[in-house]
Amino acid sequence: MSTMVYPREEKLEKLSQEEIISNTKLVIQGLEALKNEHNSILHSLLETIKCLKKDEEANLVHEKSNLLRKSVEMIELGLGEAQVMMALSNHLNAVESEKQKLRAQVRRLCQENQWLRDELANTQQKLQKSEQSVAQLEEEKKHLEFMNQLKKYDEDVSPTQEEKDRETPKDSLDDLFPNDEEEHGQGMQHQHNSAAVAAAQQGGYEIPARLRTLHNLVIQYASQGRYEVAVPLCKQALEDLEKTSGHDHPDVATMLNILALVYRDQNKYKEAAHLLNDALSIREKTLGKDHPAVAATLNNLAVLYGKRGKYKEAEPLCKRALEIREKVLGKDHPDVAKQLNNLALLCQNQGKYEEVEYYYCRALEIYECRLGPDDPNVAKTKNNLASCFLKQGKYKEAEILYKEILTRAHEKEFGSVDAENKPIWMHAEEREEMSKGKHRDNTPYGEYGGWYKACKVNSPTVNTTLRNLGALYRRQGKLEAAETLEECAVRSRKQSNTGIDPIHQTRVVEILKDTEGDRRRSRDSLTSVKYESGSETGEEA
Repeated sequence: MSTMVYPREEKLEKLSQEEIISNTKLVIQGLEALKNEHNSILHSLLETIKCLKKDEEANLVHEKSNLLRKSVEMIELGLGEAQVMMALSNHLNAVESEKQKLRAQVRRLCQENQWLRDELANTQQKLQKSEQSVAQLEEEKKHLEFMNQLKKYDEDVSPTQEEKDRETPKDSLDDLFPNDEEEHGQGMQHQHNSAAVAAAQQGGYEIPARLRTLHNLVIQYASQGRYEVAVPLCKQALEDLEKTSGHDHPDVATMLNILALVYRDQNKYKEAAHLLNDALSIREKTLGKDHPAVAATLNNLAVLYGKRGKYKEAEPLCKRALEIREKVLGKDHPDVAKQLNNLALLCQNQGKYEEVEYYYCRALEIYECRLGPDDPNVAKTKNNLASCFLKQGKYKEAEILYKEILTRAHEKEFGSVDAENKPIWMHAEEREEMSKGKHRDNTPYGEYGGWYKACKVNSPTVNTTLRNLGALYRRQGKLEAAETLEECAVRSRKQSNTGIDPIHQTRVVEILKDTEGDRRRSRDSLTSVKYESGSETGEEA
């Protein structure tokens, strides 16, 4: 008879599911074999009972057959339990498979959830941008409605009055809105992007598009002398800004600056000073004392004091503006050079010529290093420095600078200077030598009007240099050379149709023309020499 060997309990606890199933199958096979063996034995006993005749032996066989039947029943019970275990194993496998499916579905749902979150975030960003665009469009709509209300001012102005306004000289237009607000991007020409970057680093303030548009309109009206439109326009915008943003806001300070510059152009210096001081206080409070916008307001205030003849009060303001720009933009930035030009102008009006020369030389070095020798600011600064030399009676130094300006302009247009390619001042001096030798050449110099017209250097600067050097030649007794340069300047002006200030040019000529006066008289007269002003060199103090 076969015997079943069961593994020890300690061993069963260490078996894996696959090993348990494998052992269960082996047990089922063993039980099946044992069952078949018991059935065969039982069948043999039953056959033996039929053959036996004695009762005692028959009873013994019956007892054995009963034992075999019980053993077979136990075997069948074991087989049933083994089959239940197999069914349970199959069920567990099915459950595990379903569990894996559910896990995969959970992962897919998590991914979909993350995608939906990303879509929601993008939609919220788009919504925020749309709301900002709507707000900006509403502001522009309000501005356009306000502009439409101003059309009645345009209709009220008669054509004769407009012609009269056009004929009125506005020599202060260049410095009406100087390049002091460039840190806020107010649409001025020749601005430097690094100034805007520095402004962003110092506070990130950027002037709104509405104020930029308003600024351009004010420039247009002021250039036409239509202050009856420009002033109400500024006041209305200022009132709207104070209602929406409060008085202590950078936009309010910007509007105060614009209105102050309009007042200054009308010679209303007291009102302009009050507005600029208010703007300065707001910008220091909201943007910090070292913000480029604060430097711009300080410069405007210094220029205003300079126009009123308060040079001592203006100088510390200009120096503080210079310190701020050096700190924010660096000591070799072009905007620092502009501030140095303004400071030099203030010092020159106080007779501090050593400081004036230092500031102009430093500004000239910055322009040549950062913008190149052909930048218009280089010629303008040399012209300013030459004027300083004239006031000190340093005529030789001034002459050298004037010749450098004209030589550079000639080289930029026609190439290097040689025996066949000479700048105008060389021809003028040659003509002077020939006139002294009684061999005057009457050939006109009209062709120089052509090169001046096409010259890349700022044409008013070249024209002014021609006249200044001509006046200097006239003082030195070089009349033929002076007439040559003056003729060239006149022809250049006619051909290029530039708006050179005739008063400025006449003053320089008259200052250096009087050769019979003493040296002191000449120096005193030279104080009326003006500097060229414009958006590139800053304001005229």
